[in-house]
Amino acid sequence: MEFFVSIIAIALMIIGAFGIIFLKKPLDKVIMFTILDAGFILVVVLFKYLDVALFAALVDPLSTIVFILAIVKIYEIRKRNLESGEAND
Repeated sequence: MEFFVSIIAIALMIIGAFGIIFLKKPLDKVIMFTILDAGFILVVVLFKYLDVALFAALVDPLSTIVFILAIVKIYEIRKRNLESGEAND
């Protein structure tokens, strides 16, 4: 049983990593980041580091929120630069 769970965890991490690399939309990258993080937490639990898994599970929503805020801020900066660039032309 542990073998199958480890295969699933590794598959989640690989899918998440390739999704982050190859997808273009920022919100799709956030979804892939959460998939990668789910696989990571599962691997940590399989190695019986439950205290680290608890900490990772508690910090995961915070890191996702910070990631989304960074995406929104970058979008606002790009939009402002495009608007100011059009005004200068």
